[in-house]
Order: sequence, then C-alpha cells, then structure tokens
Amino acid sequence: MINEVLYCPRLMYLEWVQGEFEHNEFTLDGESVHRRADQPKGELPAPDGEYDPSVVRSLWLSSERLGITAKIDVGDDRTVTPIEYKRGKSPDLPERAYLPERAQVCAQVLLLREHGYRCDEAFIYFAGDRRRVPIDITEELERTTLDAAERIRAIVRTGIIPPPLDDSPKCGGCSLIGICLPDEVNCLREDDAPSQDTRAGETTRAVRRLHPARDEKLPLYVQEPGARISLSGDNLLIKSRTSTETTTAKLPLTSEVSLFGPVQITTQAMTALLREGIPVQFFSSGGWFNGRLVSHDSNNVELRIAQHQAAIDGRFCLALARGFVSSKIRNCRTLLRRNHHDPPELALKEMKRLAESAEACASIESLLGVEGTAARIYFGEFCGMLKGADEMAREFDENGRNRRPPRDPVNALLSFTYALLSKDVTLACAKVGLDPLLGFYHQPRFGRPALALDLMEEFRPLIADSTVIGVINNGVITDADFVRRGVSVAIDPAARKRLIYAYERRMDQLITHPVFGYRISYRRVLEVQARLLARMLMGEIDRYPEFVTR
Repeated sequence: MINEVLYCPRLMYLEWVQGEFEHNEFTLDGESVHRRADQPKGELPAPDGEYDPSVVRSLWLSSERLGITAKIDVGDDRTVTPIEYKRGKSPDLPERAYLPERAQVCAQVLLLREHGYRCDEAFIYFAGDRRRVPIDITEELERTTLDAAERIRAIVRTGIIPPPLDDSPKCGGCSLIGICLPDEVNCLREDDAPSQDTRAGETTRAVRRLHPARDEKLPLYVQEPGARISLSGDNLLIKSRTSTETTTAKLPLTSEVSLFGPVQITTQAMTALLREGIPVQFFSSGGWFNGRLVSHDSNNVELRIAQHQAAIDGRFCLALARGFVSSKIRNCRTLLRRNHHDPPELALKEMKRLAESAEACASIESLLGVEGTAARIYFGEFCGMLKGADEMAREFDENGRNRRPPRDPVNALLSFTYALLSKDVTLACAKVGLDPLLGFYHQPRFGRPALALDLMEEFRPLIADSTVIGVINNGVITDADFVRRGVSVAIDPAARKRLIYAYERRMDQLITHPVFGYRISYRRVLEVQARLLARMLMGEIDRYPEFVTR
C-alpha cells in the first residue's frame, strides 16, 4: 500500500481498509505482465549461506520493526536484487520512475536488509518499452518510504477515509473510479455543495463522467421449466428439456444469471459463477424474487457498521424516507404529465402538493399516509397513459393496484417488473457493501430487501412503470398473452420473455443524471445512487441526492 498512499491516500484506504477492488483494462494488463513473476519459484538462501544464482519469485517478507510486509517479485544476482514489474513505459524523468513505484521497490530493499541480506540496488522492469530501470536507494527515498508506511498507519487509526483528489488527472486511469466517485463526492460535499436545489440539475462545478456509461456485460435469464445449465470451459450451456438446441453464454460477458421456476444448474456451473463473482438470482415461476447466490459479501465492514448505526437513528431514517417518497411522487407526476393523453391538471396539482408534504412529514407513519394517497391518485390516472388496450385498461380501472396474486394483466406486468427492479437494486446494494435487508423507510422483515425497496422507490415510475406502458402501447404484449386461473392472472412464458427484453432495454438506456449532468444507463444509475448513499452513511456528504427527472 506504500505505492497507493503516495499516489492517492483515498485509494489506499478504499483497498486496504474497506477491501474494495475492481479491475479495469490497466489492472488486467498489469496482472498479465505480473503473471510469470507471481508464480512462486525457488528459495532464498540464508544471508550467510552459499551463493545460489537461481531466480526467486513471489517471496513474502515482513518486519515488525519496520511495520512493512511485501511480496518481492524476483530476487537474483550475487547480492539480492528485487525487481518490480510494471505494465507501462518508463517515464521521461531523471529518476526514470515515479515516486510511488520507487518507494514500493525501496520497501522491498529495506525488508531484505532487515532480514540480513546485502541489498544495494533495485530495478523496475517496464513491460511497455521492455526496459529495466535501476533505482537508486538513497537515504531520502528510504525516509520517504518509512514516512509513507507511518502515514498509512496514522490514516487507518483515524478511521476516516481521506477526501477525493480534486479534478486530478490521476483519476482517469484508476480502476476504483466507479467506487470512489471523486467528482460526485466533491460536488456534494458541504464545503462545495450545489448552489441550488440538487433537483434543479445545476452544480457549481463540472462533473466528469470518469466511469463507463453502461456495462458491456449482459444478464442471462432462463425461465423454461426443466432447462439445465452446465459448464464447458468458459461457457455456460443452456439445454432445453423440449428440444436438442443448446444456447451458449460466455462467462466473461455475463453480468448475472436469473433463474425462474424449476431450472436446474450444475455444481460446476455454480462454482464457476462464484469464482467469477457473477451473482445468481432465483425466482419463482410467477416472478417472486426468492434470493440470490453470491461468492462473498463485501469486505467493507465499516460501511455495514455505519448503516446499522444509522438505521436505529429515527431522525436520520425519517430524513432519508422523506426524500425517497417525495422523489417517487415527483417522478410519478412527471410520467403522468408526459404520457397521459389528457394530463389531469387536478391530479398533477395534488401530487405536487403531496410531494411537498412528504418533505415536511413528522413521522414515518404520516409519510406512509402521504405515499398511499399519492399512489391512489397516480394509479387512478394510470389507464390514461395506455393506448390501444381498452380491455386491459378497463380491468385495471376496476381493480386498481393489486398483487399477490395480481387480478388483471396490467397488475401482472407491474408486479413482474417491480420484482426485476427489486432484484437489480438488491444487487447494486450488495455490490456497494450495503445490507439490502436493512432499510430506513421500509421496516426490516424476514426475507424482505428493505433497503432495496427504499432505493427503488424513485425508480419505480422511471424504469418499471415506463417499461409496462411501453410494451402495452407498442403492442409488444396484448390481452391474449395472459393466463387466467381463478382470480389470478399470470404472464405466459413467451410474453414474459418479451417483457424481460423490454425491461433490459430500458435498463440499458442512457439518461442524463439530474444532479451531475453526464449521461449513463439506468443500470449504472442504480449503482451510483447506492454508492452515494454509502458516502452519506460514511459522513462524506451531507445528504442523499435524490434522482428526480424533469
């Protein structure tokens, strides 16, 4: 971590204290360069032993006195000479290497000396230009290295994450940029907050979109009863029970796997998914989200402690809940205004009033009342956004919003898309390190992802409701695509496949973030919002920036 603390103290804290890490093209390239050097080979002779010219790789050394531990890539020569491998080219500097890299190799020299070996020099091999650069181990570099180690210990003792770098070019190539969110955090910090309400979408500084706009990996959905998923190399093989056809999904290009009903998956396939960190979700045949299979929970214990402490603070929970409900009502109002064939002025006016009332509620109970009133108004006008589906609209108008089981086609579509959205927000929370079961507005209950339900409130109209309106108005799903049993209505498998496709297309759609002004996909928005909630819980920003569209 000496390299990291000299490069960016926040990077060191994220990796060392919070256990965060994510690959990008640069780290993957570096991993490839390091692959040979990281293969353990040979043993270092005793300091006073007979000289052995063999190469020693991946040697772990530590010193309690120095407070340093290091893995030395290569030791060779008649003395012991550490060689550090780097992916890029050597910089055009007098020292021919940057300070963090020189300090990293200096730490290795100090450790070797501490263990009694003669070590007078070190090298850095730059794979980009295939150059082996000698590093002078000066007294100044030794002091810098030891000071960096002490700085790490001091930062860790405080338990406070260092602030992000300010408009630094270092951020662009950092693999943790999507976790750190430097520009977003700096924008929202109390001493550099937006000059206006964040809902206005105007900030006092430009915010760079340093992370990808969308995830290039694709989710895999399997819903055919009796289908079987197995593994062949780096491929998932999906075999149908009713045909000889086999569908292939490449593991490196798969973001998640969702299984509906009696779908079988082999132990080998599950192990490969766990190894790659690809979550597996299990749904009932009707779309109820039963749970997920994940490799490991997040290492960020600090965040979970902060979340649990905040969850018992009634005032904190109420403040967050106000924002969730107000944002949901505003987004529902926007959807009505944009899509209703004859926008109902009285309903829009009342929803605006309710959104403002939500921000002033004195208790969770009164907030639930405001949300319920707004929902009745919104769903009472929902049919006005549907076109060319008179029978489905009539049934929904008669039944209103209902579930478990849904009693008409529109409710069946809404329930299914809400289940998909709940799954995606749960995954976003888990990826960030939040506990999806511990909410602030929705109260904890056995098996209920309360925090995911909190965060998805403002996205229900924007993602789920919008998807349902789209598939009905575009004729993707019609009244003939439903199965009726008694009072319950279910979507038939072929229509459900089309609905999933429409939902995923909506999740992949780019939207301008109302606070930061850059364009990212809805799927990426869910992660950004979850990370901003985490930053608020850790005390880095003062408020959660609600996602409200105009």
